[in-house]
Amino acid sequence: MKVHLHKEIEILKKDLLILGSMVEGAVRNAVNAVIDKDAAKAERIIENDNYVDRREIEIEEECLKILALHQPVAADLRYVVACMKVNNELERIGDLGVNIAYRVIAIADNPETELGVDFKPMMDVTRQMLKSALDSLIYMDADQALNVMKQDDIVDEYNSKMFADLQNYIRANPKQTEYYVNLMNVSRHLERIADCTTNISEDVIYMIKGQIARHGHLNAGK
Repeated sequence: MKVHLHKEIEILKKDLLILGSMVEGAVRNAVNAVIDKDAAKAERIIENDNYVDRREIEIEEECLKILALHQPVAADLRYVVACMKVNNELERIGDLGVNIAYRVIAIADNPETELGVDFKPMMDVTRQMLKSALDSLIYMDADQALNVMKQDDIVDEYNSKMFADLQNYIRANPKQTEYYVNLMNVSRHLERIADCTTNISEDVIYMIKGQIARHGHLNAGK
């Protein structure tokens, strides 16, 4: 029975990695669509979200099947529960990528106005956080998960600076307020993606150490 459980957990790991790769690609493509003001690319991201949603449901069903058939305990139970929570966070990240895509469609009608801000550094940090968070789950690496949580402050700083810069653009170009508010939303969605990634890392730490990492409860020195 134990052998079958671990085989199904390995399949679950692979399925989560595939979903994570899909979601990461959607976020990358969404931000690139912002930079290029590419409405066609944004529409493809929105269409593909249905597949992400289906995969999220399938993975949740896999988790529930493992819980029902194998009734895992201790570390195995924590792992499966963590996978369910990570799966949910990945679906949320996919939705946030779609939200960014909708912002692209909104700004694409204004091709003559410069973006004025660079989303790529913020996107790169956010994408690396997501990759590292998933790696920490696969390789059971609590230190890597903790490092991901620390990087969330970097994304918060990018978001704050982005808002300040875009507010200045609004003051200088009040007729373009709606345009720049859409860009603010892009920044905010990236910041929320980083928050979801931090949630994944917190779940990984709990799974490995049995310590709650939310709300400052985790003592990094332990």
